[in-house]
Parts: sequence; C-alpha cells; structure tokens
Amino acid sequence: MTRAAHRAGKGSTAGRNVLPRRSSLLCRSFAWWVRGYLRKHFHAVRLALGTRPDVASDLPLIVVLNHPSWWDPLIGFLLAGLFPDRTHHVPMDAQALRRYWLFSRLGFYGIDRGSTTGAVSFLRVTTAILAQPRAAVWITAQGQFTDPRVRPTRLLPGVGHVARRLDSGLILTLALEYVFWDERLPEVLCRFGEPIAIGNDPTPGVSEWMERIEASLTSAQDALRDAALNRDPSEFETLLLGKAAIGGIYDQARRLRAWFHGERFDPEHGSRGKRP
Repeated sequence: MTRAAHRAGKGSTAGRNVLPRRSSLLCRSFAWWVRGYLRKHFHAVRLALGTRPDVASDLPLIVVLNHPSWWDPLIGFLLAGLFPDRTHHVPMDAQALRRYWLFSRLGFYGIDRGSTTGAVSFLRVTTAILAQPRAAVWITAQGQFTDPRVRPTRLLPGVGHVARRLDSGLILTLALEYVFWDERLPEVLCRFGEPIAIGNDPTPGVSEWMERIEASLTSAQDALRDAALNRDPSEFETLLLGKAAIGGIYDQARRLRAWFHGERFDPEHGSRGKRP
C-alpha cells in the first residue's frame, strides 16, 4: 500500500467519505457547454507545439498551473480532455465553491485557506483522491490571481506536501496566458512544462519539491511568453477555434467586397492565424 493510500484510508469507509462527489453525466454535459462557451468568448485555445503530454494512466497525476484569470478553471476543464481516461478533481476556495455550487458535482472540493484545519483537509482529501485509480488533481498553486509575467513564480507549499506523501506519480506544470493578437477576441495560450516524476529518488523535502515545481512552471511560462510575443499561431496546435469575424457593418462591407471581386470571404482579420 502506498503512503498516500495508507494515510487516506484507501479501502476504508473513512477514506471513501472524504472523496468529493462527481457526476460523470454532469461532467460530460458541462464539458460540452464549456466548449461552446469558450468559442463565444475566445478566438482560439492553443497549445504550444511539442508539449502535449504523454502520461501513463496508471500513475497519479498532479497538474500545477499558474492562475492569471477567472477563466482558468474552464480552460482546465477543456484541457482535461487531453486525459480522457482519468477522473479529474480540483481544489477550490470553499467560499467560492459555495457561490458556484454546481462545481461541487464536477469534482471540485472546497478548501478553507489560511488555516491549519484547511491545510490538513487539503492534504487528506487530495491524497485520498490520488490513491484512486487513474486520478488527476489540478491545482492553481499561486493561490490568487497573478499576472503571468510576474517573476519569481511563487507557489503555496501544499502541492509540495502532497508530492512528499506519494510513492509514485507525475507532476505536470501548465502555463496559461490570455493575449490579443490580430482578431477582436483574445487567444488562450497554453504550454505544459517538463514532467516531474515522483518516486525516482529518495523522498525530497517539501522545499526541494517546491523548488522543482516552481522551476518547471517558470520555464514553461518564459517559453510561453516568448511565443506570445512572436504572435505566430504556427507555433501552436489549435485545440478549439472560436469566432473570427469582427462583425457588424465592417464585416458586411468586407463580405460584399469579396463577392464583387469573385473572392472567397475569410472572416479572419489578420494575415496570419488562418483557420486550419
């Protein structure tokens, strides 16, 4: 039995009772809604080429992402589709979860931040989740909204405590940015960092885990920042394509001009970023 399973009480009633509720049917319905909602509000969701993760489904997975925006949970919900065989969970501020009660049926679980009781609860619930087969936990470990260009990248130590409690697993860092390029609507840019294996060496301390995780996330953020500055969609694979048109009389005039010249109307405003 792994340390995580032992401490969470895997196989016992106590261990099962701490697991958050999660409705598979509701998750599938919500994922469908998220795709449509993101299409309305973003021009595209893009993942940096060469960073799509290939993770064995039998390992516990922790995804640690930066936290630049209110949109992060919905983007995470979309990206969870890259791991279709896993059951996904997300810790969330308990007060916020009470406001967005629907999330409590989507694998989110409430954490009382800033208290010893909350920290103990976070460790207990998170290790119980990761003791389950094919489990994944997504953590916005900055703890508050933070501009993606702020350095150094500092994370709350909870994820380091979780890593120290596991015998095996994988940590993936994920950098997010929201930028405007050539279109009316913004782009969502994503980049996974270098994976960090759990169990390959003698148990590091929490501070060493945090150094590794922060270094991986910082590297992913820096690479994503450079790609954002390049403004070149060819450096990304498009996970979701939304609206392109500017709309209104401006697009009507462009459409009429294309018809007059016998050309195909392209709603893209920029010269790059053509629809795949």
